[in-house]
Amino acid sequence: MTRTLPVGISVTARVPASSANLGPGFDTLGLALGLYDEIVVTTTDSGLNIQVEGEGAADVPWGPSHLVVRAIERGLEAAGVWASGLDVLCRNAIPHSRGLGSSASAAVGGLAAANGLARALDAEIGLTDEQLVQLSSEFEGHPDNASASVLGGAVVSWSCPSAVDGDEPIYSAAKLDVHPDIRAVALVPEERSSTAHTRGLLPELVPHQDASFNASRSALAVVALTARPDLLMAATEDRLHQSQRAPALPLTTRWIAILREAGIAATVSGAGPTVLALSTEPFPAHLAEAARADGLRVLELEIAPGVEVRPTLA
Repeated sequence: MTRTLPVGISVTARVPASSANLGPGFDTLGLALGLYDEIVVTTTDSGLNIQVEGEGAADVPWGPSHLVVRAIERGLEAAGVWASGLDVLCRNAIPHSRGLGSSASAAVGGLAAANGLARALDAEIGLTDEQLVQLSSEFEGHPDNASASVLGGAVVSWSCPSAVDGDEPIYSAAKLDVHPDIRAVALVPEERSSTAHTRGLLPELVPHQDASFNASRSALAVVALTARPDLLMAATEDRLHQSQRAPALPLTTRWIAILREAGIAATVSGAGPTVLALSTEPFPAHLAEAARADGLRVLELEIAPGVEVRPTLA
C-alpha cells in the first residue's frame, strides 16, 4: 500500500561528481570527486515547483521531465510512498556534459532525496545502497558514475542480465577505500562533449591483445588506488577507448600527453572532455598556470564520500 507523505517534510541531498573509466576500466571503474550538487526537496499540498541554480540552469527543463524530478518520483515509488506536491530546488556545481557524471549525480540525488523523505515518515522504510545503485544505473544504462556517487570513494561496478526477459540488467558495485595519499585534479574545458557521439567513435570489435592489456591494467588500477599509488601511471594506461576518442577531443588529448610526460597519471574523465589527473604530489603550479592559459578550469578535488541526505535546515 502506498503511503502519502505529510506536507512540510524537507530534505537536502548532497551528491558528488564522479569520474568514470580511470583509463582502462571502461564502464567499470569510477571515482567520486568533491564537487557537489545539492537538491532540496519539500513536500507540499499540490503541484510541482522546480528551480535550478548554477550549472545548467539555462539548459535543463524546469518541469516534470527534469531528470531530478523523474528520479524523485521513481524513488518515492520504490519506497512505497507518494507526495501530493513537491517543491524542488537544484543547486548545481557539477559542469554538464564535461565527463564529471552530472546526469548520474542528478539521478542519484533525486533518488536519495526521495529516500530521505520516505525515512522521515518512517525510519523502517526506504531504499538500501544496493537499490540506489540499481535504480540510478537504470537511468544511466551503466553503473560506473552512478555507483561512485552513491557509495563514494572508488568503485568497481558490473552488470548481469536479468533472469526475466525485458527487465533491466542487474547493476552492482563494490566500494574501494582509496589510498589517503592520492590527490585528484580535474582540468575542465569550456566546450562540452556528447557521450553518444564519443561512444560512436568506438569500434565494435577489439584485438584480443588490447583486451588482455586493459584487463591487466584494470586489475592493477584496483591495487594502485588502494595500496600502491606508485603504480598509478601504469594502472591508468588504456587501449580500448581513449585513442579512439582522441580526434574528437584534441585539447583533452594534448593535456593528457603533457601531464603523463610530467609523470602525472592523467586520463579522459568519462567521455570527456575533462582531464582527470591522479597523483600523490601537489599539482605543479606551472602546469596549473599553463592549463588556465589554455582555457581550462583547474579543480583540485578531494576523493568524496557518497551521497548524503539530511533534514533541511530552516
